[in-house]
Amino acid sequence: MDKKNTIIGVALLLAAMASFYFSARLAPPAPARPPLITPSGNPLAKNEAPLAGPASSPSDAVLTAGKSASSTPAEYVTLTNDFLEVKFTNHGGAIDSIGLKKYLAEQGKPALYTLNAQQIAPALSLTDFPGADLHTAYTLVSQTPTEVVYRTSSDGLEVTRRYSIAKVVGQDDYQVRHETTFRNLSDKALPLPRAIFNLGTAAPLSENDLGQYLNAGYSDGKDTTFIQRSELEGGGLLAMVGAKDGTPAKYIERPSSIAWASVKNQFFSVILTPDQPGTGVRVERVKLNLLAPDTDRRAYGITNYAQFDLKPLAAGASSTFGANYFAGPKEYKRLSNSDVFKHGEDKVMQFDSFFFNKIFFSGFFAPLLLTIMTWIHSGINNWGWAIILTTLTLKTIFLPFTLAASRSSKRMAKLNPLMQAMRVKYKDNPQKIQSETLRLFKENKVNPVGGCIPILITIPFFVGFFSMLQSASDLRFASFLWVHDLSAPDTVGHIFGLPINIMPLFMGATMIFQMRLTPTPTTDNAQATMMKVMPWIFTIFCYNFASGLALYSTINGLFTIGQQMVINRMPEPQLPATAGAPGATGGTGSMKNVTPKKK
Repeated sequence: MDKKNTIIGVALLLAAMASFYFSARLAPPAPARPPLITPSGNPLAKNEAPLAGPASSPSDAVLTAGKSASSTPAEYVTLTNDFLEVKFTNHGGAIDSIGLKKYLAEQGKPALYTLNAQQIAPALSLTDFPGADLHTAYTLVSQTPTEVVYRTSSDGLEVTRRYSIAKVVGQDDYQVRHETTFRNLSDKALPLPRAIFNLGTAAPLSENDLGQYLNAGYSDGKDTTFIQRSELEGGGLLAMVGAKDGTPAKYIERPSSIAWASVKNQFFSVILTPDQPGTGVRVERVKLNLLAPDTDRRAYGITNYAQFDLKPLAAGASSTFGANYFAGPKEYKRLSNSDVFKHGEDKVMQFDSFFFNKIFFSGFFAPLLLTIMTWIHSGINNWGWAIILTTLTLKTIFLPFTLAASRSSKRMAKLNPLMQAMRVKYKDNPQKIQSETLRLFKENKVNPVGGCIPILITIPFFVGFFSMLQSASDLRFASFLWVHDLSAPDTVGHIFGLPINIMPLFMGATMIFQMRLTPTPTTDNAQATMMKVMPWIFTIFCYNFASGLALYSTINGLFTIGQQMVINRMPEPQLPATAGAPGATGGTGSMKNVTPKKK
């Protein structure tokens, strides 16, 4: 690497950061939401619904056709348990909203965080199903403390919708059990349209949330796919989907076997897990705040529709669609419980959703770190201290590797003067330089990449921590010292409109001090300059990241500084004689001591 390459590398990094910043502001406005259209002839797999369903009374056959929801006011019923407050509506016989009793909407205020509070449709409402969709006012058939049943009929078809929050074996506290039974009241076979269920609408968490974590996902039982809201925005430097003129995509429809489907924001998700696999999903970006400018990303949410093919019903026959509907926090410990979530629903955490996460094995390190940290938290009940103790535990475990790498760096630094002199002497003979360099390394038992081991060890854990903080709801509103929310920047004020975040400054200071203490295992001035500049670039890049990540990096840096100060006070390495090397006088005594001075 020379100075030119260094400048180019820094310029590309700054350009990437600028692209993230400006693409969020230059996307074109979105058009009005298109009506949901399910193209005919779509090559979706067929699905046969179970034939068992709720019992019906003898008078069911004489129910009149359901009223139009637009002509009648909505009627609501609420079921509660220790975790959920589920509000049902007769419009579509579906879920209007779900309040989470363990989570607040805003820190310090009593209002619950509510899923589907801003919506394009009631959750689990049928779409494009004449006489039984969200435009139909269902009749409330029965209600108990744990169950509610709605029913409607039209053109010889009776539709009964049953919801239960009763605690049963194999069902999570945040799950609602749902069954929709289709019954043919006529004396001839009755074809059924495709059943398309709206999963709910995911909205930004706050007025400061630009919605970068909003997405919809689905799994075919083996592979998991997520569709980001940004894929529907069109235009912008990072646009992935859209028309050639840069306008937003109207929708994204994916035919696939559906083991589960989801829609979520950064910390909360809804997941529909059907008893039988579905046939596809349809994802739309929807404007929730109609008064906001079309260019304001905070005004948009995302919704997902899960599709299921239904077979025709014989005269008097019935079939039932059954599913578990999870509506709650993205807690890895909960979602990884295979006794309840049997189809890999924990993938909704998206620990390794991006290529950068994959190459550093975040799919392994992120859940490992979260599991360790959750275990430590169970004993001290403070997430800040849990991060600190987790970091110290990891540093202690990897201490032998770090010490070995530090010794290698010191030995490499001792050889730098000899290598510089050798390059001057043999500047016209690259092959000689290479052979002499290898001889020096071999005779003095130096591994030229040994000093990189601490970085190679640290990076996967850092990326894992970052990935974990992007998904886990555990740190939301968790306070520590002056930090009010470890999942967000620790902004304490503003100067000229710019936020003042303290923890990233501590992180940067520790990185800079650590860099000055550590011997530089290179004779390349450009590389040495790059290593000195990287802490500054890294601080800027991480300035607005979650304060929990900065806390982890700061503690990691403080431990490394203390460790390096101890190493620097250790006796200098005694290298074998290097007779024949340029600049040598027959022993190590002529070598320049480049180890930082003891302090």
